[in-house]
Amino acid sequence: METVIDVLRHSVVFQKLTNEQIKKLAAIASFETHPAGTVLYKEGDPAGKFYIVKEGKVILDMKCEMDPHTAPRQVTVDVITKGESMGWSAVVDPYIYTLSCLCMDSTTLVAVDAAKLREFIAEDLALGFEVMRSIAKLISSRLTHTRVLLIGERTLGFMTEQTQYA
Repeated sequence: METVIDVLRHSVVFQKLTNEQIKKLAAIASFETHPAGTVLYKEGDPAGKFYIVKEGKVILDMKCEMDPHTAPRQVTVDVITKGESMGWSAVVDPYIYTLSCLCMDSTTLVAVDAAKLREFIAEDLALGFEVMRSIAKLISSRLTHTRVLLIGERTLGFMTEQTQYA
């Protein structure tokens, strides 16, 4: 049976940490299981946890206002599966989730307490450096996904608009 330590050790964000650092993080982490349809957090909520998917699938989405004349739409930014992480806002000021998170399947997660994780990052500079380097890569990846999606949405909207006037 996979333990919290195993999930942390194999996650991209924590994989470069030492065994001692992983054990320290495991003390502030726990398993959570949520049924399909559970909203873990909403865009704008305080970021209280950093998550790693052990089993299942979640989607990250955001409200997107394409123009002032239409209602905002929910746009899926990313699909997170086994071994992947979400909730980087837990360690980046102002500690507010920038996306919403919905469980698509019954999902088991490792949830890391955000406040305690921030304390560890501040106390252990080596741990903090590795975690924040990985978080920066995660943020960059999400930004790239978001840009691709928004460009596609804008292009589709423009094409649809042009077709209406043709």
